[in-house]
Parts: sequence; C-alpha cells; structure tokens
Amino acid sequence: MTPLTLTNIHKRFGPTVALDGVSLELRQGEVHALIGENGAGKSTLMNVVAGSLRPDRGGMEINGRAYVPSTPLDARLNGIALIHQELSLCPHLSVAENIMMGIESSRFGWLDRNSLNSRTREVLETFPHPDIHPETLVKDLSVAARQIVEICRSIAARAQIILMDEPTSSLQRDDVRRLFGLIGKLRDEGLSVIYISHFLEEVREIADRFTVLRDGQSVASGDIVSVTDEELITQMVGRPVQNLFPRRGRRRDEESSVVLEVRDLRSPPSLHHASFDLRRGQILGVAGLMGSGRTQLVRSIFGLDEVESGTIRLKGKALSARGGAPAMRLLQGLGYLSEDRKGEGLGVTLSVADNVTLTRFSSCSRWGWLNLARQSQQTEGLISALGVKARSVGQSVKTLSGGNQQKVALARLLHQDADVLLLDEPTRGIDIGSKVQVYETIARCAAANKAVLMISSYLPELFGMCDALAVMSRGRLSAVRPIDEWTPESVMQAAIGVGESKTNGGDES
Repeated sequence: MTPLTLTNIHKRFGPTVALDGVSLELRQGEVHALIGENGAGKSTLMNVVAGSLRPDRGGMEINGRAYVPSTPLDARLNGIALIHQELSLCPHLSVAENIMMGIESSRFGWLDRNSLNSRTREVLETFPHPDIHPETLVKDLSVAARQIVEICRSIAARAQIILMDEPTSSLQRDDVRRLFGLIGKLRDEGLSVIYISHFLEEVREIADRFTVLRDGQSVASGDIVSVTDEELITQMVGRPVQNLFPRRGRRRDEESSVVLEVRDLRSPPSLHHASFDLRRGQILGVAGLMGSGRTQLVRSIFGLDEVESGTIRLKGKALSARGGAPAMRLLQGLGYLSEDRKGEGLGVTLSVADNVTLTRFSSCSRWGWLNLARQSQQTEGLISALGVKARSVGQSVKTLSGGNQQKVALARLLHQDADVLLLDEPTRGIDIGSKVQVYETIARCAAANKAVLMISSYLPELFGMCDALAVMSRGRLSAVRPIDEWTPESVMQAAIGVGESKTNGGDES
C-alpha cells in the first residue's frame, strides 16, 4: 500500500495560482524531500494534505482509499501531523500540555496531570534535551527547544505520516543530528515523512526520494542518489545556476577606512567581550554556535540589548554604547536585520510597502503625509530587484511565504540606505535561487562602500561572501582574521572553545 498519493492538485487564491497540478507519491517507510523556491507551493501543498486548505481540483488517497479531510483534526485522525516552520505552540502552557493537547488523560472531567506528565516523559525520552521537562512553560524555552516540543507532539499523536516544514531552521548541529536520528527511527518503524528543506546537504543526508516544485507544479521526482545538486538547483529555479556566490575581489585592510569600531563590548549574560573594526566596503562574518552570544553582539550595537561596558565609534565619532537606542542608531546610519523576522523584524499585519519604507518614511512623505504613489514606486523597485513574490505592494506581509517575508525585511534595509548593515542570518528560510539574489544584493552593498557585519550559521556562505571572519564562543569574540586564514575545521574549533588563546582579552567576571 502507498501511504499517501497526491494526483494533479490545484489551488488558487483569487488571481494567484498557488498549486497548478502537483502529483506526489509517498511510500511506506521513506523520507521524501519536497524541494522548491519560496513561493513554489510547498507550504500550500502541506496545508492541503493537513486539512487546513481544500484543493480546488485533484485527488488524495491514503493507503488506496480516498482522503478528503474537512479539518486539521480530521487529518490528524487519519494519521497525519504537520510541523510548521513557524511554530504553532501555546507559549503560556507547559510542555506536557502542548505535547498532549487533544489527547489528554482525564478522570471525572478533570485533567489527570500525573498521567499527562508521565506520558510526556515517555515521548521526550526519544528526543532528550536538557532544558525540556513536562512542567516547563514553553515560553521559557529557546526556539530550538520549542522545535523539539513540536516534533514530540507529532510523535505523541502516533502519526503515520509526518509533514516537516523546515524543521532544522532553528536547530544547531547537535540538535540536527538528534533529529535525523529520530527520523531514521521513525522510518525504520514504517512511518513516512515528507521533509521540506532548503539545505541540499540535509536532503542528501536524510531523504530517500524527492519531488521538485516550481511555480506550483511538480517538475521532477526520483531517487535522491540519482541526481546532482546542480541538477536539483536547475529544476528548482528553471535555469542553470553557475555560481552561488558572486565574484568579488577580497579587500585588504589598508584599502579602506574604519567605519565602525567596537572595543571591549560587554552585555551579560550572553556577551562577555567583543572587539573589532569594520571597514568600508568590507563584509565581516561572525560565526558561532547558537547561544554563543553572536546575536547579542549585533543587538547590543543596535541598542536593543543593554550594554554594561565598552565603546562604540562610528565614522570616528564616539556613540553612547550604554545608552544607545534603536531610533538613534537608525539616525546614525546603522541598519539591522533581525533573525526573528516575525517577532521583531517585520510588522506582519502591515503591507509590503509600509514594511519596506518603515525606517525612512521621509523619502515618500511631506509635512507628515505619506505620498502613497511615491511609496509604491519605491517599494516596487526594491521588491522587483529582490524577486519578492507578492500580488501587489499593498498585500499584507503575513500572507507571504517565509522566504519572501525575509526578502521584504532586507528590502527595508536597502530602502533605509544605512552606512553599516548588521545582518543576523540574512538567508534564513530562503531557497537557493533567492539566496543567490540576496548574496548579490549584499555584494552590491559592499561594492557601494557600505560596511557589512554578517552573522551566519552556514559556513559555506561565510566563506563564499566574507573578506574577514571572527568566531564567537561562550560570549567572547575571537580576533578578526582574513577569510583565507580560516578553514571550516578551525572555525569549529574556535566555536567550541578550542584554542581560546586566539580570542581577544577580557574576563568573564
């Protein structure tokens, strides 16, 4: 029996065609990778399978019988669980209450909390994490830990088909290994997984077969070992991609002036010490494990986190490190791209145009009144350059795919025209074709003599884009060195604290 068969699925939202004839066959005990650019229809397809959306045309079967879910609960009763990229947990409830939601034990109408916690512990044993306990409130967990709770909820529901939409986007490497080990166990037990990811190395590591979506259509499928990465990328974007990273000459320090100077910056408990110089036209990368303090570094510089000590100089002028505020940093020429696009990077209920122009309304207003025609014109140019897929600039950002939301956040930074760009995971949740556009945009900013500080968990993009690199480990930033003096191995050694003599001074007390 084939656990899940999709045949010629269509779905339209007004004039927008989201799915235009998708077919897919999921076999028992396999991990099937669903690959495609942002806006290709992957999440829409998963929502159709999970009962959140009804297809306009096409058919679905589970084990050879017709499957027409009326609600997500109906899909769940049919053994299907969807793990969203943007987590759907209740932060004010405990881990146990989230994992067992809908299948709680009760006695005489009262919640049996002992049974609830006991059953939760059994599930958590399959994917142990030091911070996750049945009684812990979800709001007190890290994003990575919340992702694990979401996965455990699917296991508790005894789903036979698990749909995973970018499950590793918020996990560090050790958690990714645990997740892949768990997926392997599920596969061995005969469960089937549809796995969405933009990381082809992940797909190769975990998937058996693949289907590529492009513009709402399934354009290729087969065994993952039978295709090269280049062939997959070509199918995804509809054209060959020769070079993922733009060609640009590496800048030597003596070729440009220092625009941002940070000395002995400290913002406990996450950031203990950081010193570096950022030069015009330079892309300076910061590597490090999740929780190492790298995000706190840029948040402290931008005035989002309180600074205990240290100095910041911009274009030779001293800034107030301890009393900095984001509004002041914007006026001083700093721009910040948050890794948390929904929580603080975007106004998701606002339009694309409002989000793009938000930090520089003065460019399209007069006497306090917005010139909507000018705002639309400025926005259209930027979203066209970045390849944002939106019906219009008036469309609400919350209706866009995650990758397109990320590109809107980047478009706002470009519209702001900041001298210093602080980029925290600028390609998080973006497909390969879109990454190429973002890399080219960052390279153009550097070529225009802007200074770029770029945080990334993805070493290939740091080595492909950066002129120099520093590594954050346990809240301490290493010395900045030219990129050709680093190797992936030396970066990881520095990230886990090996060779700490290469870090800058300062103590943690």
